Amino acid sequence: MKKRMLNLLIIVILGVSVLISGCVSKEENIVKERDNSEKIVIGTSGGYRPYTFVNDKGELTGFDVEVWKEIGKRLDKKIEFKTSAFSGLFGMLDINKLNTIANQITITKERKKKYLFTEPYVYYGAQLVVKKGNNTISSLKDLKGKKVGVSLGSNYEQIIREFDKNNKIEVVTYEDFQGSLQDVSLGRIDAVFNDRLAGIIAIEESGLNLQLGGKPVKLMKNAFPFIKNNKNKNLIKEINKVINEMRKDGTLTEISLKWFPVDITKNFNKE
Repeated sequence: MKKRMLNLLIIVILGVSVLISGCVSKEENIVKERDNSEKIVIGTSGGYRPYTFVNDKGELTGFDVEVWKEIGKRLDKKIEFKTSAFSGLFGMLDINKLNTIANQITITKERKKKYLFTEPYVYYGAQLVVKKGNNTISSLKDLKGKKVGVSLGSNYEQIIREFDKNNKIEVVTYEDFQGSLQDVSLGRIDAVFNDRLAGIIAIEESGLNLQLGGKPVKLMKNAFPFIKNNKNKNLIKEINKVINEMRKDGTLTEISLKWFPVDITKNFNKE
């Protein structure tokens, strides 16, 4: 009899343990899900000064990084940055390793078919940069028969290829913006096609033998891309509200003027 009671007691204890364990496990999963929902994972190259780069202290910083830190603060969400070569960022986004990309991503018709975009936070011009003293290149037409450097997989590469229907321009792709500037300074390529402000700052700070090649080729808008789904639609609404608040209270302008000689967050077509 005693033995039977002991066995019954053991069975009851084991049953309660399993029940408690299951509840704890379920509770832990809920916490994990909640933690994941409160975190936004941002992909960035970390090699595109002054937008996103690693400083002398080994810290990721730059205009895009500061914008997202402020967005995260106002949304009360943790921001996690993951760095990778620019050409691999959209692949990471497509397989949900990232929530979005902060690397001066231009809104295009092709990208809008695939991704949801936030409100634009940057307005800028695509610009040619050439070797100092070279006044023969000031437009895309002047690139025929010449070599032009672009960031691999970037919107600039797409603009060149769409313009160059007859393949008269030799496009050289780079993972590193600084590498392309180095090559044009040394005469290995004839021009670099990239962001105007990044070009201006590179000319001022790098000490390389460079100058701007004419006026901006095209005016464009940058925003943050997300995979198309209902969850991201709701998140984008929250982000857009914060971006508009940051624009109205002057925070976007303040961050911009910290990194650039002008405010790149204003739509100059409306001024």
